[in-house]
Amino acid sequence: MGGLFSALNSSAGAMDAFQRVLDTIQSNVANASTPGYASQSIPLEALPMNSDGTLPGGVTTGEMQSARDEFAEQNVRQQFSALGTLEQTSQSLSNLQLAFNVSSDSGIPGALNQLFQNFSSWSVTPGDGAAQQAVIDGAQQVAQSFQQAAQTLAQDSSDTGQQIQQTVTQINSLASQLQADNQQVIQGGSNAGLDAQIHATLEQLSEYADITATTQPDGTVTVLLGGQTPLVIGTNQFNISVSFTTPANAPATVAGGAAPARLIDAQGNDITAQVSQGQLAGELNIYNTVLPSLAGNAYQQGDLNLMAQSVADRVNQILTSGNISDGPPPVPGVPLFTYTAGSPTSVARTLAVSSTITPDQLAAINPGPPYASNGTALQLAGLANPQSPADEINGFSYAEFYGNVAAGIGSQAQDASNQLNVQQQTLAQARNLRSQISGVSLNDEAAELVQFQSAYDANSKMVSVLDQLTQATINMLPQ
Repeated sequence: MGGLFSALNSSAGAMDAFQRVLDTIQSNVANASTPGYASQSIPLEALPMNSDGTLPGGVTTGEMQSARDEFAEQNVRQQFSALGTLEQTSQSLSNLQLAFNVSSDSGIPGALNQLFQNFSSWSVTPGDGAAQQAVIDGAQQVAQSFQQAAQTLAQDSSDTGQQIQQTVTQINSLASQLQADNQQVIQGGSNAGLDAQIHATLEQLSEYADITATTQPDGTVTVLLGGQTPLVIGTNQFNISVSFTTPANAPATVAGGAAPARLIDAQGNDITAQVSQGQLAGELNIYNTVLPSLAGNAYQQGDLNLMAQSVADRVNQILTSGNISDGPPPVPGVPLFTYTAGSPTSVARTLAVSSTITPDQLAAINPGPPYASNGTALQLAGLANPQSPADEINGFSYAEFYGNVAAGIGSQAQDASNQLNVQQQTLAQARNLRSQISGVSLNDEAAELVQFQSAYDANSKMVSVLDQLTQATINMLPQ
């Protein structure tokens, strides 16, 4: 009887082990599409046995094992961070590219070309009222085109600043979720579902910023921003924030310019330089580098303002050096353009035609020597194809300077788009590799299911036979 009971007990233990394996397979299949889930497995372990029956042997299950590979996980997160940078950069530059059209018949280049043509027509008939009015109208179009470009940049800057704040808020929210997950792990709630949730959150977080995540011996995850600044350590969370102020060690050098965006850690330290990847890095690059190169900030005037001021100053200089009439006494010319003085970063936004100038106040006469009744008008018309450094910006004509600015934006946008396509493929490869290592293969799970289902059925039959033998043995005993 002892042998029968030992065999029955061993078979019952095997059935329990097989059932746990089958339950694990069922969990894998059910969670095959769950974000962050890694395939689970339970190893079977042989129980000790000996010939005298005191150790009956059999099979039991070991500790649950996860197929998750942290190197593969970190690789996917790194690729997500790079993708987030390029997605944000590509989108922002594409929008910016629309505002800086290189077409000669629209926007700033179109308005400047028209103004130069008006100057040329005026030089032919300097006393013609219609020609003079056309110059005034053309100047107004130039001013409006600069104003519109400046407004677009200001709106882009405002939108990007809001995006930075929203991204920082989202990062803190995800860090809070990880902190709560760590608390659950410490309280003994660690399981495959919680593990999947943690890694799904880490992957989502990596799209916003480059992070490193390390699993500690107690099962909690430590998350560092940029590999240096702690976001989550155990059950402690450390929020980051954004500041739009100039740092004390780098005061503003351009009056009226906007301050850069700076990331601040929980201790008040500037950690902006630590964020090099992710959507947040892309937003910071657009806000602190790309847009200021055009619209200016606390440290630079910006190309758009530089061009607006150069055009206005040169036109005004030529007009005020000429005469409206010979007199006597001669009547000197007056400025055509105005803008807010003392604020280099607001020139394009405030550029306008003088509210007091009238068409007959345009100074066409160059008193010389040599004297020319249409000398200033001819000089203004010549701005389209400058022959003097005074009529250029850094060695370029106004059209060339604008073309270089627009081409620079277009080149950056194209590069970002090309890199984005490559990065999408790289991310797909990284995810595919991770799936091969730790993902659920339905084919493999189906094969294991058949195998263990057969073993379970066979063991059930063994239990049934042992039950019949036991019953037969009992019936053989004397009553």
